[in-house]
Amino acid sequence: MKDPSERGLRESATFDRASIAAIQHAARTGVYDIRGWGAKRAVPHFDDLLFLGASMSRYPLEGYRERCDTDVVLGNRHATRPLHLDIPVTIAGMSFGALSAQAKEALGRGASEVGTSTTTGDGGMTDEERGESKTLVYQLLPSRYGMNPDHLRAADAIEVVLGQGAKPGGGGMLLGQKISDRVAEMRTLPPGIDQRSACRHPDWTGPDDLAIKIGELREITDWEKPVYVKVGATRTYYDVKLAVAAGADVVVVDGMQGGTAATQEVFIEHVGIPTLAAIPQAVQALQELGVHRKVQLIVSGGIRTGADVAKAMALGADAVAIGTAALVALGDNDPQYAEEYEAIGSAAGYYDDFQDGRDPAGITTQDPELSARLDPVEGGRRVANYLRVLTMEAQTLARACGKAHVLHLEPEDLVALTIEAAAMARVPLAGTNWIPGQGF
Repeated sequence: MKDPSERGLRESATFDRASIAAIQHAARTGVYDIRGWGAKRAVPHFDDLLFLGASMSRYPLEGYRERCDTDVVLGNRHATRPLHLDIPVTIAGMSFGALSAQAKEALGRGASEVGTSTTTGDGGMTDEERGESKTLVYQLLPSRYGMNPDHLRAADAIEVVLGQGAKPGGGGMLLGQKISDRVAEMRTLPPGIDQRSACRHPDWTGPDDLAIKIGELREITDWEKPVYVKVGATRTYYDVKLAVAAGADVVVVDGMQGGTAATQEVFIEHVGIPTLAAIPQAVQALQELGVHRKVQLIVSGGIRTGADVAKAMALGADAVAIGTAALVALGDNDPQYAEEYEAIGSAAGYYDDFQDGRDPAGITTQDPELSARLDPVEGGRRVANYLRVLTMEAQTLARACGKAHVLHLEPEDLVALTIEAAAMARVPLAGTNWIPGQGF
């Protein structure tokens, strides 16, 4: 049969095949779509920015003879024991429950090998994760699942999660097939029953209450641990200012390209703003308060390459966090499982049904046979290799711009390829001095 376009047929831009399939699925089942991963729509992103490498007006650094440092200190505003990381790439929060115990252990191993931090996620801290993580950030989420004061003290920092880039304003989901006996015990839930996390914290309703909560966390940890505040990118300028006013040592901003284990697709694709648009708003807020670089900014949501790392830092971030990319490094969507992905109705490179717990790679599952496929030692080695490559790529670009530290990258080193990216990132359109919205 001929391709429809060859027969003179034209597909609707509004009601394309994906939209028609979604309508028909809703009509047939009465169920909205739930999936993992993050936004799949095309939005302005780091690929729409380019670096202006040194030539005559700038002096580059020699890659083999001149240093370009990558270390970063996080949380030195109030904490007596801030984090000292060797690289500015951290592992974002992903829960045990969403991920297998083997995956959590592997992430800890990989992060520790290269001198960076990893993060717990909803549902608490596992012994494997704490044991293999040199630097572990403990997340305090609205659900309070698995929350343990002893674990707060055992962590190296605390991250108060107000929102997530894939679902700002919404809570998470963990379907019954992933509520194993161990997950149920840690979360004080019945096994095999679907779980939905709360969308807001139960014991406070605004920034004044958050300041009280941060004070409590400091007291319980003897003022040693840095306290992060994480927000999904929406009204970023105001949220960052309020987080700083509440006492945050570090602010984490998660753009809409950030991943999730499971939520409604309508959330993933239609709520939040792109990472590229969020960074300048966060930086502006910190600068106006006089605390840029004093309150550190971690950016997450769609970080894939060392170029993404370097561009985020040039726009003003102190560090980045990776989630989806770390899972891919572990083996998520690996072509070696192509036949098994096909058998469950997906394909390698497309698999996003993390909520089903049938991941052939053993990462987003609680099935003991599937999770046993993931060797935490080998997985940790892969994650460490990936983190090293991200760091070396960021160093390469920083040297090309004449910077002796990746933190020295700045907006002046960037131009944009599109008007949209220029407006969002607040850097000039390539070949001009024009930043849309700021005149000529």
